Amino acid sequence: MKRELKYIELKTGYSDDGPAWIGYVKTSASGRTVYFNDRAFQPLRGGRGSYFDVESGEEYWISGIKKRGSNRHPSGRGKIVVDRRAVGELLDKKGWSELPSDLYEVADIVDKFPVERISALLNGRENKGE
Repeated sequence: MKRELKYIELKTGYSDDGPAWIGYVKTSASGRTVYFNDRAFQPLRGGRGSYFDVESGEEYWISGIKKRGSNRHPSGRGKIVVDRRAVGELLDKKGWSELPSDLYEVADIVDKFPVERISALLNGRENKGE
């Protein structure tokens, strides 16, 4: 599994101002499944997001970290929660000395990657012909 720093934003039920995080994700060997914060996401075709939550069906936007500007849509609002362990890497990518407190909130995000649970769920779907 590959570990990367990503931007994750909930799109379902929101315009461009859903809850958003910058944190470490893990991706499956194929790159098809992204794991973050006890959730698993797979690519979405159509819709507002780029991925959907495998269990809830909610749509999310998941992308790399932009070097300039915010990852949020220009009309989006709300602070982005940044994993405390990722602050240094984010500052390096942005070329900043500190995070603007009006745009970001630092928090502890626990690494919980539900690989076994999601594998069992997906394998069960495949076996049922879904």
